[in-house]
Amino acid sequence: MVPSFHLTSRAQAGLIWLAMLPVAFAQAQPGVQVPVAEVRGQAVSAGFEMDGVIQPVRQSTVAAQASGRVLNLAVKVGDRVRSGQLLLTIDDRELVASVQRSRAQVSQSEAELRNAQQHLERTRELQAQGFVSKAALDTAQNQFNGAQAGKEQASAGARQAALAQGHTRVVAPYDGWVLQTHVNLGDLAMPGTPLVTVYAPQPLRAVVQLPASRAQAITPAAQVEVMVGGEWVAPSSRSSMPSADPVAQTVEWRLDLGPKVSQTLLPGAQVRVRFAAGQSQRMVLPASAVLRRGELTAVYVATAKGFVLRAVRLGADHGVQGVEVLAGVSAGERVALDPVKAGLSGAQAVTGVK
Repeated sequence: MVPSFHLTSRAQAGLIWLAMLPVAFAQAQPGVQVPVAEVRGQAVSAGFEMDGVIQPVRQSTVAAQASGRVLNLAVKVGDRVRSGQLLLTIDDRELVASVQRSRAQVSQSEAELRNAQQHLERTRELQAQGFVSKAALDTAQNQFNGAQAGKEQASAGARQAALAQGHTRVVAPYDGWVLQTHVNLGDLAMPGTPLVTVYAPQPLRAVVQLPASRAQAITPAAQVEVMVGGEWVAPSSRSSMPSADPVAQTVEWRLDLGPKVSQTLLPGAQVRVRFAAGQSQRMVLPASAVLRRGELTAVYVATAKGFVLRAVRLGADHGVQGVEVLAGVSAGERVALDPVKAGLSGAQAVTGVK
């Protein structure tokens, strides 16, 4: 029995208009032979498609490691940068003063160390001659040890101050492109403040948020493909996050793409991702048999009296396997592979290859 469904008034008008086509072309091409194919069930991929986003595998947000105002922003969004290239400069006047103060502390600690060393040597000579006690020698030794520790501490402070001053020059971590700048000239940068986001153009990956309810149906053997340049390609590797997002209830899948496949893609571009989880039996039609006019989707069914236009409801498109049909035709019926010719008066069905 053929499933039935309601047609909108607009679709009904389209159906009537299409039904009048044989009258309009009655004298055009009589006796046109139209190849037909039998509608039957076949095994198709039981999968689904989702939208994914292209992301760079290597993407870094360079953050400030020193405090100060941004004096110079040397790059803008879209600029290509090399590893070690200057991105921006932070005001280092306070850090310069800190370096000078640290150097002065080093000089002071060195003088105190020399004084403690001389005092220790004199005390050691006097104690050997019996003029001072052993306790006095111990005190001199402790003073020398303290001065030596003070010098090491001052030297470490000087190195830290010099290192902090070097952080005022922010450079690119690797060759790539500037994706985003997070500060402007005059902004106050603090340690941890995001400054510039840089990404490497290769490699790229497609990231898709898969609903947690469907993620359980995807097994390690399931086929996953990404639509690139009008073709379905398999990722070089794939991985999924071990947990789901507690708010969106989705599981993130990352599909790495090879350089030859992704060379025409840009980060942020949207792509289609297809998950194929086994096969199932579905009734399909050849894509060429479907006639679309506005809201109407129909096929020409071959009968003993000629072709009859019949509205259908379609499901998923399975590519070369055909288009899934949900209602309108039954298994075993024959449909015209060329619906335009089938609408001509006197068109005759000729068995074709499905």
